[in-house]
Amino acid sequence: MSTNIYIGNLSFNVTVEEIRELFGAYGTVENVNLITDRETGRPRGFGFVEMASGGDEAIRALNETNLGGRSITVNLAKPREDRRTNRW
Repeated sequence: MSTNIYIGNLSFNVTVEEIRELFGAYGTVENVNLITDRETGRPRGFGFVEMASGGDEAIRALNETNLGGRSITVNLAKPREDRRTNRW
């Protein structure tokens, strides 16, 4: 079972490759998703990493470390809430 990890306070200059390399030191990275603004395409400063192994170790080791000049937040991702509303 894979671990879905939230990464916050990312520099807007951080790349998917940098995240993959950083987390890859702790296990197998399956997917990296850096979130961008829908309208402008600019980074929003957070993302998600899906790891097949080593997720717990990566969270413990990387939370509050420096990446791209910023102290990043790394923790277990929460399930996405249903954002649909009944408009009718």
